[in-house]
Amino acid sequence: MAAESDAGACLEIYAPYVRDTAISFEEEVPTLEEFSQRIRAYTRTHPWLVFEAPEGIAGYAYASQHRSRAAYRWAADVTVYVAPSRHRGGVGRQLYQELFDRLRKRGFHVACAGITLPNPASVGLHEALGFKPVGTYPRIGWKAGAWHDVGWWQLELQRAADRRPAELRAASGDPG
Repeated sequence: MAAESDAGACLEIYAPYVRDTAISFEEEVPTLEEFSQRIRAYTRTHPWLVFEAPEGIAGYAYASQHRSRAAYRWAADVTVYVAPSRHRGGVGRQLYQELFDRLRKRGFHVACAGITLPNPASVGLHEALGFKPVGTYPRIGWKAGAWHDVGWWQLELQRAADRRPAELRAASGDPG
């Protein structure tokens, strides 16, 4: 199933993170059309995955451009959101493992994750999957009446060589 057709269910999962937490720095829940447009934009170049459970969508994960400069094209930012009823049930891990496999197949070398701190559950998931902390932006975001730090973690998807990496493979043909 195409990720965009699941936009409503993904937005239902995402909305409480926007409204009730500092995990997302968005201040307003996006409309369904805005959210659908994001999916369309991201999936032009990167995978977007949903976890379909018998009771509905349990979570989603996606990758996006890390930075716009050409030298960064082998790095991707990654994000995972899981429905609260499915926390600590392996959904995030499964989504991320599939996402990382797809990124490797496309030629990406590095996955980057920004985590609003404190967030021990997210830090624990990322570190359990092999991410290493690489730095913190202190007091970079204001939300919910307070300043928040954002920590950055990095996962090497494939070993870097001392030569130019192969160009990224196009997203065409990848259902995710």
